Amino acid sequence: MANQHLKNLRVLDLTSVVVGPTCTWRLAQYGAEVIKIEAPEGDLMRGLGGTSPTGQHSGTYLHLNRGKRNVCLDLKKPGAKQVIEKLIDWCDVVVANMRPKALERLGLDAASILARHPQKIHCLITGYGTDGPYSGLPTYDSVVQGVSGIGGLFLERDGSPAYVPLVVCDHVVGEIAAGAILAAVIKRDAGGGGSDLEIPMFETMAAFVLQEHLAQESFDPPVGTIGDKRLLNPHNRPLQTADGWISVTINTDPQVRAFLKAIGRDNLLEDERFATVAARAKNVKDWFKVRGAALSDRTTGEWLSIFRAADIAAMPCHTLATLRDDPHLAEVGLISSENHPTEGRISVIRSTIRNQQSYPAPGSYAQPKGWETKQVLEEIGLDDQGIEELLASGAAIVAA
Repeated sequence: MANQHLKNLRVLDLTSVVVGPTCTWRLAQYGAEVIKIEAPEGDLMRGLGGTSPTGQHSGTYLHLNRGKRNVCLDLKKPGAKQVIEKLIDWCDVVVANMRPKALERLGLDAASILARHPQKIHCLITGYGTDGPYSGLPTYDSVVQGVSGIGGLFLERDGSPAYVPLVVCDHVVGEIAAGAILAAVIKRDAGGGGSDLEIPMFETMAAFVLQEHLAQESFDPPVGTIGDKRLLNPHNRPLQTADGWISVTINTDPQVRAFLKAIGRDNLLEDERFATVAARAKNVKDWFKVRGAALSDRTTGEWLSIFRAADIAAMPCHTLATLRDDPHLAEVGLISSENHPTEGRISVIRSTIRNQQSYPAPGSYAQPKGWETKQVLEEIGLDDQGIEELLASGAAIVAA
């Protein structure tokens, strides 16, 4: 049984790649009916990150587009515009991550839609806020990682900038957009009318960085330099054991004392440099050197047993090869498998939000391009002749 919390909410999904599909995937996980509009050339994400056995999907596309109904339209053709108008009328929410000017040309911007449908919720996910000088510039996750200062954190710590090897900005901003839409739904249902939402990636991720790293420059005058010195210390990283790596974090004074005892450094228990949170912050370089030099003489499993007995937060530092085999993930059923109509047996990652209902719903696989074009056209009121005309003109396309 799928989650039915949003079972009466219809979402028109005009997004592609990762940030927008993350947003609409989350809404689908909450039970919304999501109609994904895909161009004839297909979502770029179908081909990025490797392809499937048939070459129609990447693994990422399959995971981020579960639970959505796929309709293929060529928005450059007149007939498709009429279909979009009917879909907007039919849906409660419109989500887009096109450039603002492109939306305006298609009449799919918030001003145009809300003028005709004041109860609709329009969410535009942008690279940069539309009221700033960067508005309309092209961007991708790695570009946002650079401009928001994420890449520069590695420069501070390691001496050269780097990207997090995960499209972290897309995922974070997509989830925030989904939350903003839910707040707008509550507002609408309370009589507050529709909403014009804009979620810019740059500002969102810059805020994340500055909330942690504005730090001592948060005050006027500053009480110190910018940057959280703990997080930027080069020794703040997973620690090597005799057979791998382990992640350990010790923050409170009792945890530190327990850690020093566990690693056999009782001689440091009375060391004033490490006695308090403030002292360790002041002597962070020395503290991380002590912490980082301690674990190479035992295996990860041995250290985990020792740290768990001392109630210290510690876990193995997984690689991509070992993560999916973690015993906890296996026990909670994060990854399962199902049959896909074109790709055969595929891995399925369930929603991590748990309640008494199960995730994912059987049969909620990511659909081939145009899989439900005809069904959706019928549901919005087009007759057989109208549908055939759209298909014949190429304005609408059904799956092969």
